[in-house]
Amino acid sequence: MLIKDRRHLRVWPAVLMFGVLSACRAEPQAPRFPEAERPVAAIVSDSFSTEEARDRLGEADEVVAFAQIRPGMSIADIGAGEGYYTVRLSPVVGPRGRVLAQDIIPATRDRLAQRVERDKLDNVSVRLGLPDDPRIPAASFDRIFLVHMYHEVTAPYAFLWHLRAGLRPGGEIIVVDADREIRRHGMPRLQLACEFAALGLQQQRIETLTGSNNYAAAFRIARARPDPETIERCPSKK
Repeated sequence: MLIKDRRHLRVWPAVLMFGVLSACRAEPQAPRFPEAERPVAAIVSDSFSTEEARDRLGEADEVVAFAQIRPGMSIADIGAGEGYYTVRLSPVVGPRGRVLAQDIIPATRDRLAQRVERDKLDNVSVRLGLPDDPRIPAASFDRIFLVHMYHEVTAPYAFLWHLRAGLRPGGEIIVVDADREIRRHGMPRLQLACEFAALGLQQQRIETLTGSNNYAAAFRIARARPDPETIERCPSKK
């Protein structure tokens, strides 16, 4: 009986080692994305201008009209910051719609969550994302907003690869940015269109916003999502 037990003891380590090696081999490798060939603007604040100044220009109303937001829609506000667009989108989509507000800075996310709770915005949820992955549910949104933030994305190809998966069929990504150099916290229109096209996203329309050099652009899925290693980088454009 003792000899039989010793034989079993000799077998178990080999079985355990085989299981560990199998588990290691089964782990998928993280996809490798190309790096951007252009500058990335530093994050200097979680707010853009002041809400009063933006309201005086009628920015939110103009962008909401451009994006063709309707009651009942599902919206993602990526890089929401202090929630300027989040709190203005909430009443537009109404009680049957929903808004997901996301940011990558935990303290900013917490302040936004407090604002949402204080304002009793029952159709708004708040989430923490990653710099290269917004971590939003797949096939869930009619519109995804990127407002004055895309020029700060450090890994644009990985970011867009994950982001586009969140669109519903016929959904659009709405970008609001300034038509100036990236180092001055802008995004040249040609650069934007090129990087989105590299991920199979086609520009549908673009408009200059009133009283500024800011623009709003809308993109839809035009082609299948490319494999990360096949993405062609865009050169830096003026």
